[in-house]
Order: sequence, then C-alpha cells, then structure tokens
Amino acid sequence: MTVPPSHATSAPTVGGVAALRYLVRLMGPAVLSGVILRRPTMTALAQRWSVDTATGSAVRELRRRFGGAPVRLQVSGRELVIPVRAADVERILAQPPEVADPANREKVGALGLFQPHGVLVSRGAVRVRRRDFVEDVLETDREMHSLAGHAVRVVDEEVAALLPVTGEATVTADEFLRAWWRVVRRITLGDSARDDEAVTDTLRRLRGWANWSVLAPRRRRLRQRLERDLYDYVDAAEPGSLAAIVARSGAGAGVDPVGQLPHWLFAFDAAGLAAVRALALLATHPEARERARTEATTGDGPRTLPYLRATILDSLRLWPTTPAILRDAARDLQLDGPDGTEGPVIVPKGSAVAVLASAFHRDPGLPFADRFAPEIWTDGTAEQYPQLVPFSAGPVVCPGQNLVLLVTSSLLAAVLRSTDPVLTDGAPLSPTTPLPASLNPFGLAFGVTARPEGPTS
Repeated sequence: MTVPPSHATSAPTVGGVAALRYLVRLMGPAVLSGVILRRPTMTALAQRWSVDTATGSAVRELRRRFGGAPVRLQVSGRELVIPVRAADVERILAQPPEVADPANREKVGALGLFQPHGVLVSRGAVRVRRRDFVEDVLETDREMHSLAGHAVRVVDEEVAALLPVTGEATVTADEFLRAWWRVVRRITLGDSARDDEAVTDTLRRLRGWANWSVLAPRRRRLRQRLERDLYDYVDAAEPGSLAAIVARSGAGAGVDPVGQLPHWLFAFDAAGLAAVRALALLATHPEARERARTEATTGDGPRTLPYLRATILDSLRLWPTTPAILRDAARDLQLDGPDGTEGPVIVPKGSAVAVLASAFHRDPGLPFADRFAPEIWTDGTAEQYPQLVPFSAGPVVCPGQNLVLLVTSSLLAAVLRSTDPVLTDGAPLSPTTPLPASLNPFGLAFGVTARPEGPTS
C-alpha cells in the first residue's frame, strides 16, 4: 500500500540511547543465539536467562506507550520500524516485494555470504524467475511432493538406524540432529551424500560467518568450494533427490538453479530444530503423544499426517526459528495510527521493518500463548490470528513449507511408531505449567524404549 493521504502522519520515533536500549531488548535475544547459525552455548544461556521474554515485553511496552502505532527506532543512521499490532503484521507481510522488499540490507549482508543468488536476496525480474523456479522444484502448492515416497523411505531408514530395535537407549539431540542431516542430504543431494558431512560443514562455516551480516568478511574460497560440491551433486542427478529435479529443470543461468540449493539446506537446519523441540513436546504431553501415535500407526506409505504437521507448526509458534522477519520499505508504507485517532501513519521509504514473531506468537492476550496447542492448526483457530507466521506469510511465504512439514512429520511418525520417547534432559516441559520462553534444542535428550508391537495399519 503506498500513500499517503494528506492527513497521514509519521510513525512515532525513538532515537538516541532510548532507541539503542529498545533495540537490545527487541533484537538482542536473536543476535545472541545466532540469527543464521544457532550458537549452542549461547542458546543454552538464552534458555537459562529466559532472554526471549525481553522481546515480547519490549513490543508490549511500545504498544502501550505509542497507542499501537508502529515505532521508528533510529540507531546509527539506520531506521528500524517495529510493528506492534497484529493488523500491521498482516498488512506488511501481504505487501509484494516491490513494496516491502524481502532483500533487506542486513539480510543481503548475511545470506549473500553463502547464497548470493538466492531468492530472498534477489530483486526485480530475476527474483520472479528464481521464485518461480523454486516453487516448481519444491512443488509449493502440493501437500505431498512428488518425491514423497522416496523421502519417507529415507526417513524410515535413518530413524531405524538411530533407534533401538529392542530394549532401551538414550538419544541425545546431537544424535537426533546428525540423523536429521543424513535425511536432509539424501533428500536434497542424493543417497551418496548421506555421509558427506564435509559439504554441510562448509555451509555451516559460511553460516557462522553470516551471523555477523554486513560485518562479515566475504569468504570467497569457502563459498566456491560449496558451489563445486553442489554442482557435482546436481551433475550426478541421483534419482529421488531435489538435485535431480534441478538438473532436468532446464532453468537458465540467470536463475542460477544450483545457487538455490544452499538456502534449502539452510532451511532444513531450522526444520530439524523444530522437529527435536516437537518431539520434546510430544514426549511430555501424553494426550497429544497418543493422538499423534494413532495417526502415525494408521495407514502405510506417505501421508499428510495433519496432527503431526500441526505439532511442528506449534513448535515453530512457541519457539520461532526465524525470530525476526525483515523487510525494507521500497516505498512509503501506510499503517494504522495510534488507537483512538483518525488517519494512518507513514513508514518512510528506505526504512527497515522487523516483524518480531515471538512477541506475537506468545502475546499474553492469546488464550493458548504459553501452552502446547497443535489443535489450533487443525480446527481453524490459527486462521483467526494472522500474526501467527511460523513460515512467514503473503507473497514471500516460505515456498518449502509443505516439503518441510512432510519430512518433519514423517520423522516424528517414524519415532512414535517404533518407540516410547521420554524427555530425560533439558528444560522441564509440562501440560500443566506455562512453557518456557526459550528452549535450547541442543540440550535435549530422550530415553526411548522400543515398542515390540511395531507399526499397525
């Protein structure tokens, strides 16, 4: 929406030391834990100190102080706009890229380090071509990807290799995530990539540097090494892999089809964290676990598994893996003014806009704010709250949402079919007490007992 009617006013502004203090409270928790690559030590400290509560409290304070109008923070020559109402979240994310640009300056500085031609850091006509290509490969509009049969077999094989056939065992988050990465490499690159930790370690190193965004040095040799490895897998075009679909796509050089793979691997990393947290929720919520197990053990082969998908969605609501959704205002934006006043306020062209998902997902006004509530994603409740954006929203919604939900829900189903998981290490989670604002996925561990009856159909 561009503007402005003559009675529009500028959004309220905070500058100087006050703006810096708000910025620390709003963005500090995400930066501390690592925006592009999670830092396990800092993520553990974030849980211990409950630092994620700072973001929500700061957004609510700004909402009260300025009557619900979006607030402009001016820090070191950069203007950051913070929407504080659900309606503005919906309006901002509904804007097309030429109005609210997802290729935000800080995002380009970070993601450009390992995916300089990725969709999220592209603009104009080339962005449209790249987005179309990505949606074609990931089959964005389909709940069940054409590779679903192979993907579920891969998941089942890797879960079987991870869990005990008989008796009991302990599975740490590290073991769980290593198995997850074997799944991801096989689905994305091909079965021969199962144990190629070097390729994902190269990406991990680049993402570690990318945590510093525009301050990070350009690691050209490391990026070139990653590109060579990815080209090799696309050239091999192993059946059942996304790389094979890329190889036969016929996309032109301007699209840089191989250059889209780093973002898919990056996104699958976040999905693994959501999955291990979802397993912790199921392990500590007996009624939800039994409902999920019933779904997992009914039928064979790839299925949509709506309740298990909802479990992943609520894991992402409770602990967003993208805590800040960033846009740059490519034009003046018109948003609602303060409560009880007439006329909109203007977000000026060139401003950065940060939608702080955790503040809206855990807003105390939500009846389900601090409890595990997968049912809201199956009974229509979530649709009444447009500020719930586990995969973003609007024209820049994550194109891999359905593929991610397919793989993660199948993973949970495979675990529940074969074992009874119990959370043995990590934050205490309970259906009778509010869930913590932060949950360190790297500190979780599960006791698993093999189920002798196995899956049923």
